[in-house]
Amino acid sequence: MLSGDMAKPLLTCQNADGDLSSPASVGTAIGILGSGDFARSLATRLVDSGFKVIVGSRNPKRSMNLFPSSAEVMPQSDAVKKAEVIFVAVFRDHYTTLCELTDLLVGKILVDVSNNTEINHHKESNAEYLASLFPQCTIVKGFNVISAWTLQCGPRDGNKQVLISCDKQEAKAAVGAIARTMGFVPVDMGSLCAAREIENVPLRLLPFWRIPFLLALSLFICFYIYNFIRSVLHPFLMEHKNKFYKIPIELVNVTLPCVAYVMLSLVYLPGVLAAFFQLYYGTKYRRFPDWLDQWLQHRKQIGLVSFFCAAMHAVYSLCLPMRRSSRYLLLNDAFKQITAGKDNAWVDEEVWRMEVYVSFGIIALGLLSLLAVTSLPSIGNALNWREFSFIQHSPLEDFSRRKVQTLHG
Repeated sequence: MLSGDMAKPLLTCQNADGDLSSPASVGTAIGILGSGDFARSLATRLVDSGFKVIVGSRNPKRSMNLFPSSAEVMPQSDAVKKAEVIFVAVFRDHYTTLCELTDLLVGKILVDVSNNTEINHHKESNAEYLASLFPQCTIVKGFNVISAWTLQCGPRDGNKQVLISCDKQEAKAAVGAIARTMGFVPVDMGSLCAAREIENVPLRLLPFWRIPFLLALSLFICFYIYNFIRSVLHPFLMEHKNKFYKIPIELVNVTLPCVAYVMLSLVYLPGVLAAFFQLYYGTKYRRFPDWLDQWLQHRKQIGLVSFFCAAMHAVYSLCLPMRRSSRYLLLNDAFKQITAGKDNAWVDEEVWRMEVYVSFGIIALGLLSLLAVTSLPSIGNALNWREFSFIQHSPLEDFSRRKVQTLHG
């Protein structure tokens, strides 16, 4: 499963000396086959990045007004002659319409930006299928994890990484340089066979959050049931006291810190186990077991879930005095005090205990907030465009999804 923390090194354009740190040359001609939403967004970003954009369309006159004025829109047969790197921004079903350009595309670098509508929808990836149609071209898979909205507005939100795979390092480096010049971070995912997994990335929604979420939910249910039996069911059965009013707020408030503590301990426990594992084998180069490796990869998400539970506990605690039941209990205690003839119910021990308890709780929440804030940049970088839009739940969510999936020939 792919994640935001990619194992492969970042790549950039390779110059004559084999250096991978040089960006793409400004003014380089870049071709685009297609005139759909994604093609228009890609052309806009390329033009803004200083590239010369040549768009090949089956209806150039109709499509001319859809692209930036500095982009050249012409028939596909003319466009492919003027660029060595060509983005194929058409649906997989329309790849065969490009076969008439086979002779003109010989030796060209074709960048497949397409996505599927379902995970593993086809036996082979779209990029591999394109490679089978054009064996004399170099096929590069890339830019499919970037939304059209991100292309238009720049890499500001969500993941800035562009996953790239290709069988030839030179073509991979060239496309990586284009991505870097556009403001993105290219990531080398290996050969073209990785394209199948790359195409699945935009279709997955928060895969690294499922285990932490299910773990927190399981812990919450267990602690909630225990607190329900202890604070509600037992008094009802043994003493005939009705305390079911505690179910919505008080029991939840008591349960949340328990979940937060356990989740926080699960953040640091795998690091301790990893240290013992390395000490036991006497080397840090031995691979961790799969279960420990997965645990280590989920630590940031587990920590943020712990912070969420702690923050919710703080909010619930602030709401406790506002409950009607709390007011009635306060009135009952006051009536009992008057009936008993007590003029002062102050107990120093209980006061100090509560003051210290609340003080340590505030400090703990502050420290946990600091840990959560430091994790947010790396978590944000690990989100693809769909996951970021889902979390933000902005009006642009449907627009972004429609943009990245709508590719017209």
